[in-house]
Amino acid sequence: MEIEVKFRVNFEEIKKKIERLGASFVQEELQEDVYFSVPLPELLRVRRISNLGKAFLTYKLITDPGRNEEFDELEIEVSDFCTTVEILRRLGYKEDVVVRKRRLVYRLGKVTFELSKVEGLGGFLDIEVISNDVVEAKRKIWETAEKLGLTEKDVEPRLYQELIREKTG
Repeated sequence: MEIEVKFRVNFEEIKKKIERLGASFVQEELQEDVYFSVPLPELLRVRRISNLGKAFLTYKLITDPGRNEEFDELEIEVSDFCTTVEILRRLGYKEDVVVRKRRLVYRLGKVTFELSKVEGLGGFLDIEVISNDVVEAKRKIWETAEKLGLTEKDVEPRLYQELIREKTG
């Protein structure tokens, strides 16, 4: 299970704090996510990571709607982003929103930091732990967030597609 908490952050400021914690830089990802209209709490997206030449088809079930911190996720790498999007269109799925972001990925032990600059929205940090023990994962996430100076007031519970819809709506 993917457990993550998303925070609104100042990209450059939090990047320095993550590096000061001793987190290892994993990679930079230039992402384009095409989300399809499916009823919440489900999510369906195709992601292109252009700088790595990779694409993924992802299904997520949000197991804590409203907080959006707990996800049962299925993901598979696909060989062709555009063809995958077209297959979903032909199956009757409608495109909802497109989210573009520059993401820096760091790791410190079992904690993953996904620091994103989202086009039109600004800076966000997802602190993520993969675990079946939700309570322990959230404890670890909040322990890490505190070290970065992040609090509950910095949490952004809305999904990126909700934020984009609000901005363009």
